[in-house]
Amino acid sequence: MKRSWDFGSFEITLREVIASISIVAIMLTIGFVIAGKIEANQIDKNAEYYKAVHITDTVMFQYGMDTNLGNAFVYGNLQAVDTVTYPEIGGNYMYVKKVKERYTMHTRTVTTTVNGKPQTRTEVYWTWDRVGSEEIHSDRIKFLNIEMEYNKIQMPSTNHIETIKESSHVRYKYYVCYPEYTGTLYTQLHENQISESSPFYPNQTIEETLEQKTSGIGLYIFWILWMVLIVAAVIGFCYLDNRWLVN
Repeated sequence: MKRSWDFGSFEITLREVIASISIVAIMLTIGFVIAGKIEANQIDKNAEYYKAVHITDTVMFQYGMDTNLGNAFVYGNLQAVDTVTYPEIGGNYMYVKKVKERYTMHTRTVTTTVNGKPQTRTEVYWTWDRVGSEEIHSDRIKFLNIEMEYNKIQMPSTNHIETIKESSHVRYKYYVCYPEYTGTLYTQLHENQISESSPFYPNQTIEETLEQKTSGIGLYIFWILWMVLIVAAVIGFCYLDNRWLVN
């Protein structure tokens, strides 16, 4: 029986193959245990989502908060009561982030092969590096015509709208949340308010949001990342100088 396989300068022995199979088996076992816990948690969360109330009007939204209705998907408009901006960009926004970047010189060592011999040289390159940031946002917002504090709802992802150069080596990039969105809020209605930092899903109906939250995509992502980790572990193991397997 062949006891090793050569791949150029890389050699894999039969014992390394057998050890690699053991590594895969152990990691798969651990993966199934973790996946089982993720799936059990998803089942519990799905039960919570399916029991949540669906709300699309202001009267029911306020009633739910007044009566501690519990978990709910609420569809409506999210609006800024007081908008913000920076003078240099104008406009009106719910949130603005101003990021300062500096064009900075860096060096790195590059190794090349010339006539079969490695040679190193220092290479200079330039990048725009973030060196600071500041942000402003509305104090008050409205959702489905009910006013509340800004931090009650997680804002949608920001959009880059402007880059202004102060000089050849300094620039500012501006990211904003617009003053109004339509979408679905998932929250808990209790004590005449909603839960802190309730997630908001812009441009999604209640049905679309429910489908997204019950899709179980987290389990698929786990297995993809876990398989990548298994492959990396096996490759890393085989690249080691495993002399102890020979003894």
